[in-house]
Amino acid sequence: MKKIFTLSVIFITVFLSSCVKDSHYGTNENYWLSKDRGEVVYSDTYCSYYVVETINGYTIIRTYSGYKPSDGNVIYGDFNYRSTREFYNRTSGFVFTGTVTDYWLSYTEAQDALDYYCPLAGGKGQKRVFSKSSFSK
Repeated sequence: MKKIFTLSVIFITVFLSSCVKDSHYGTNENYWLSKDRGEVVYSDTYCSYYVVETINGYTIIRTYSGYKPSDGNVIYGDFNYRSTREFYNRTSGFVFTGTVTDYWLSYTEAQDALDYYCPLAGGKGQKRVFSKSSFSK
């Protein structure tokens, strides 16, 4: 009886210790660097949305679980369709989650989208100005 109990406890311990919840990709830089690159050009403390400039234009991302990257941060991920997904902040070196709401926008379209999502941020009647990124010419 002791043997069966001991063996079952060992088996259960080994089985449960092998179960680990982890991100699909973690901080595997090789994986993330193969994705699209973007640079945060607008992030406001009073708005839960921020703007990322990519090679295809501007992308609006909504914060998820309270984290929002700062202006100038370089992030990697899929910016080309609407969905909640993980992104890699290479500047800070960790993976975070965000929701892409709009993508492939022009500068003016991105400003208008932010006015829609955060109407009071930036002041009344003032257009937001995005910082220059490495994509700007």
